[in-house]
Amino acid sequence: MTSIFERAMGSDFARLHPMLRRRFGVGLDAGEACIGTGVMTSIRRGPWWSVPFLEIGRMRNILVPDVADDVPFRIENYPYRDPLGRETVTFVREYDIRGQRRRFDATMILAGGRIVDYLGTHQHLAVDLDLAVDDEGGLVLTSDAQRFYEGPVGFRFPMWSSGRARLRERFDDRDGRFHVDLEVHNDRLGFLFGYRGSFTCEWVPAMEAPARLRPRRHEARM
Repeated sequence: MTSIFERAMGSDFARLHPMLRRRFGVGLDAGEACIGTGVMTSIRRGPWWSVPFLEIGRMRNILVPDVADDVPFRIENYPYRDPLGRETVTFVREYDIRGQRRRFDATMILAGGRIVDYLGTHQHLAVDLDLAVDDEGGLVLTSDAQRFYEGPVGFRFPMWSSGRARLRERFDDRDGRFHVDLEVHNDRLGFLFGYRGSFTCEWVPAMEAPARLRPRRHEARM
């Protein structure tokens, strides 16, 4: 078996920089987790009217409403098998913004040949991800269809009412660091949220994710 990212990307996975292949090779087969620490040089948000939406997201560890520079952060990617039997990888980011801790929680699975990204503490949002490789061996991730699930309620967001994320992650051999750049835009309203930073990684043996990184509820619907 291979990681969920390699299975989703197929032969394109081999075009990634070797360090990105190891980072996104995290999975139960590899038996290791990837822990990154670094600095977000910039965390930005859109106009004032975007703040209420970001604050609502903050309550369930989805996005960050703050604006700040040079923010220490940590990202933890642990593989585990969720209660529904799906191989899952955590993408939990923690930020220290002026002494306040913020979290952005995500857990990813493979479904129907593509990555589905569940966001938040209760996996309320499910987002399809498109993965591509750029000319420098970097990973370009673009969000696509988005669904909301809460109890018996489930519906798909029309793209005009939601944000489309584009993330680029690359490894720079000159400084030995991973570099990440994310922007979230609405098709009509423009820029909503973004961050830019760099980090180093260490890999540790792991076949389970610590309870503190797992969502409080696992959503069966995809």
